[in-house]
Amino acid sequence: MSQRAARVLLVGGGHSHIEVLRRFARAPDARIALTLVSPFERTPYSGMLPGTIAGHYTAAEASIALAPLVQWAGARLVEGEVRELDLYTRTVLLANGVREAFDFVSLDIGSTPSMTVPGASDFALGVKPVEAFLDAWDRIRADVIAGHVSTIAVVGGGACGVEALLAMQYRLHQEASTAAPRFALVTDQAHVLAQHAPGARARMGRILVERGVVLHLDSAAIAVEQGAVIVTHGRRIAADRIIWATGGAPAAWLAGSGLPCDARGFVAVDAHLKSPAHPFVFAAGDCASQIDTPRPKSGVYAVRQGPPLAANLRRAANGLPLLEYRPQRQALALISTGNRHAIASRGPLAVEGAWAWRWKDHIDRKFMARYVPPGDDALPLPLE
Repeated sequence: MSQRAARVLLVGGGHSHIEVLRRFARAPDARIALTLVSPFERTPYSGMLPGTIAGHYTAAEASIALAPLVQWAGARLVEGEVRELDLYTRTVLLANGVREAFDFVSLDIGSTPSMTVPGASDFALGVKPVEAFLDAWDRIRADVIAGHVSTIAVVGGGACGVEALLAMQYRLHQEASTAAPRFALVTDQAHVLAQHAPGARARMGRILVERGVVLHLDSAAIAVEQGAVIVTHGRRIAADRIIWATGGAPAAWLAGSGLPCDARGFVAVDAHLKSPAHPFVFAAGDCASQIDTPRPKSGVYAVRQGPPLAANLRRAANGLPLLEYRPQRQALALISTGNRHAIASRGPLAVEGAWAWRWKDHIDRKFMARYVPPGDDALPLPLE
């Protein structure tokens, strides 16, 4: 009597999991039954989001269709959102009440901006989930053109915040010209791009000032109300639209599952990308934190986790020893500035130019092309 295939459940279609699917497509394993659970039909590629906001790409061009990729991998696709993980029964509960069973589970559900500040969830728009943000962005553009928006404030001075701001500003200047709104950037840090070296911070600061962005540094948002962000000392920053691009927060059900988590509620994993307390649970991307080698929440690291995660899921399901993964200490960041221009930052080095954007564009297009199954009609953007 043949042995049942090991059920490997991928929760979320993040950057690590799409690489897992690609690797299983290229090297199938009949001893593993692979399933992907995702509430979305497509996975947005975070590296191309600023370009999508700016109008350089369409939303479809900057996202990966999951159904063809799942089919290529010989896997099963379940459309739904996980609300609960039961470690005892080894099942996940979906929002529609259906339970999916597994032998091994991997989590790659990303994160969303932390909107615990009073009023933020009511009066601000988070940059994630990307699908909801892009829908709202279309409405904001229409409101600007109609003359209903004169000021936009972005809360968050990291790469996500500054890229989103400059992309929005560029697009609105193209579409609304003199009716384009003024922009303000609000951050609790003393510098923009606080996680980057002084050279990158100085370059981005110069660009923001040159483009007329009002900078509110050392200004932690403590409340949001209709038409304003309230910062430390009660100062009120007026804005017709407020975009929330602060550090990410994990899904609430992660900590409620009983999985060991870090102080912020992200799933703790070891060098095998595995839960130290539950050998059948793996996690990667923004929802996970490697205990011994913590790194910033960035798509760059999520992408690099894909190959070792695929290898260890295959090994775990086949009863083989797992491989250790040590993330790189530094990663190249190509930070777009709205127009076809970017800052390249790695460690203490920072340079900028149109060539940096062309380099980024080439890398992004090449990355997207990897996830189009052979013969698929939905071809990616051609390499330039």
